[in-house]
Amino acid sequence: MNGLTFIIGGARSGKSRHAEEMVTALPGPWTYIATAQAYDEEMRERIAEHRARRGAGWHTVDAPLDLAGALAAQPQGQPVLLDCLTLWLTNHMLAGHDLEAEAVRLATVLSSPRGPWFVVSNEVGQGIVPDNALARRFRDEAGRLNQKVASIAGTVLFMVAGLPLKVR
Repeated sequence: MNGLTFIIGGARSGKSRHAEEMVTALPGPWTYIATAQAYDEEMRERIAEHRARRGAGWHTVDAPLDLAGALAAQPQGQPVLLDCLTLWLTNHMLAGHDLEAEAVRLATVLSSPRGPWFVVSNEVGQGIVPDNALARRFRDEAGRLNQKVASIAGTVLFMVAGLPLKVR
């Protein structure tokens, strides 16, 4: 089974847990491509919680910036979970990178998955309009990135309260 599954939802909607369940239903080994960077204690705890929940059988690749390269390096046929696009976007925004160029580079690799690939992202556009320019830019860039990935994914799931709703 080769293909791209996009799993999107709000904070604590069950996106990561559901994606992990989908991946582990497939034969291993499984690769987890992580975009988070632990700049504070709270984030270190979140990362540790995710690692502990995954347990044995997972190979973790830290790719806070070069997702396209990390994905391109994955073996043919191996299940991959990329978690998450909005942290990756944040990393690029804070680094002052060309977001459009990075999104196109990523979308190019995601367009030809060499195995069952699962991509997790946060839906950030369903709330109020943020009160500052940086937050509004993040919301807008995340929306464009999510649309780009959803357009190339064979399956799109929207998570609500731990329940997956099939969009495509």
